[in-house]
Parts: sequence; C-alpha cells; structure tokens
Amino acid sequence: MDTKTVYFSDRYFSTGVTDIWDEQQRKIGELDLQSMFTAGIHLRDERGCLTYSGKFRFFSSGWIILDRTEEEVGVLKAKLSFFSKRFIYENRHGTYEVEAPAFSREYTVTSAWGDKVAEFRKTDGMFGAGAFALTNDSSLPTEELILVVMGVHAIQKRQNSAAT
Repeated sequence: MDTKTVYFSDRYFSTGVTDIWDEQQRKIGELDLQSMFTAGIHLRDERGCLTYSGKFRFFSSGWIILDRTEEEVGVLKAKLSFFSKRFIYENRHGTYEVEAPAFSREYTVTSAWGDKVAEFRKTDGMFGAGAFALTNDSSLPTEELILVVMGVHAIQKRQNSAAT
C-alpha cells in the first residue's frame, strides 16, 4: 500500500470482512476479522493475498503482528498511564510509542527519537464498532501500522470488557 492515508473499520461482533480504502475511496485491501473470541485479524491486499496478521498471544495481553510467512514482526503492549492512553510497539526497526490524551480519539505514533511516525483517529460514533483514519508519515509499511491500530483497539476492547 503506497497511499499515505487509509480508512478501515472493525465490525460490531468483530467477525467478517471489512474493506480498506484510500483517499480517493478506492478499495486497496481488506481486514478479515477471524472471530470475536480470538480477536485475530488477517490483512489482505487488493488481490486477496495475505500480507500481515495480528492476534493476542496465548494467555497474554500482548498483541503480536506476523508477516505472510507467520514470522513475528512486532509486539504491541499497553503501558500503565493515568492521564493518557499509552502503548509501546516494538518491532525489528525499534521501539515506538502510541499515545493519546485520556478522552481523545486521536493517537500519535512516535519513534524512540521523538519523530512522528504516524497518526490515527477513531472516526465513528462513541458506541460504534470502530472506524479509523490512519496517516503514515514513515517508511514503516502501512499494513503493519493498520494492525498496530487494530491492536490498540483490541486491547482497549479487552480492557473495557474486563472492567465491566
């Protein structure tokens, strides 16, 4: 995916296929949401070929991202924070921080050096399934960043269901 900004969404029961769109409203891929029980996601390109996938580790809160050969690309974990939403993403290229103010729906991804890598925002209603706009300002693959966003969303859904 060579586009800078992409749009995608979750589904209410976190199962089924949902499209990924570019700025010109062209379909450039799809998210295959495997099951509401496993929270696994396959990302497919416009030809339907698997490019990346994401899932929770067995009995863990870490969200792992895998490439098409099932090799681990990176791990996303929540960080304890009182006045913001913070996550750490570690991959082969380094460590990235994903952060948003406490009640904000806009997140920033920064490198260990403080450079902005990407930003995304939740664009749906407060109680909606989860629709997102992602802008990639780095050399990281957009597909990988999409799964980081979906990982943040999955971790938050898990935290919210554990709190109730």
